[in-house]
Amino acid sequence: MTDKPTVAVLGTGIMGAAMARNLLRAGHTVRAWNRTRAKAEPLAADGAQVTDTPAGAVEGADAVLTMLYDGNTALETMREAAPALRPGVVWAQSTTAGLDQIPALAAFAHEHGLVFYDAPVLGTRQPAEAGQLTVLAAGPEQGRETVTPVFDAVGARTLWTGDDGATAAATRLKLVANSWVLAATAATGEVVALAQALDVDPQKFFDIIANGPLDMGYLRAKAGLILDGGLTPASFAVDTAGKDARLIVAAGTSHGVRLDVAEAAAARFARAAAQGHADEDMAAAYFASFDDK
Repeated sequence: MTDKPTVAVLGTGIMGAAMARNLLRAGHTVRAWNRTRAKAEPLAADGAQVTDTPAGAVEGADAVLTMLYDGNTALETMREAAPALRPGVVWAQSTTAGLDQIPALAAFAHEHGLVFYDAPVLGTRQPAEAGQLTVLAAGPEQGRETVTPVFDAVGARTLWTGDDGATAAATRLKLVANSWVLAATAATGEVVALAQALDVDPQKFFDIIANGPLDMGYLRAKAGLILDGGLTPASFAVDTAGKDARLIVAAGTSHGVRLDVAEAAAARFARAAAQGHADEDMAAAYFASFDDK
């Protein structure tokens, strides 16, 4: 084993494509697959081998990185890849999955002799492209010599949360973090919409909170996308944000916690998607403040 394992990247959307490019820049051999091949094809120009099937991507790989829509999609894809998976291969599962999905993913890994890492990431398009993601990871010591170079290529730091991916320790932390991100995103859209409805210049709001405890760079960035019409290309799409909000609500419910803000955010993302904004940046939840006309 060299310190540059061959990596199969399954899922090359906004995040997966950026992660694949950073793996290539770090000197890894990368095999890339996406259900819609056209989304993976541009990676060929960067040096990736683009395959038609998940099995073709994982054949001979030392590590598999999944960055797909949800845990069920990740499991379905890995089942398609199963004939070409070798026992001992490291699987870094970076899809944001529900707590109820992690046991099935870990069980699949155990059944096929894979070394399973629960490894979601914090960050959107820009940090992904810059290799500045934060990797939240849980998994055994054995195998870290293979997976660490992968995490180092895609992220600025790795935060280890445990030594057993099946406990979903990393996913639990990811859902907590995303609950704040999605709440802040929804609130940003509402404050801009309310200001406009009340004939208040949103800039006056920014002026009164400037440099104080209520000021946030994230608020200003997302509000700027709304006000400047910069919602495409998305850093993190409305549809995916809605999926994550639903996972957060489900996680809270299963542990006896009512998450009214997360539930409202999920509804806002769903309305914005229904209005035609599903593929725009999640700041487009702003449009859910208005009746679809």
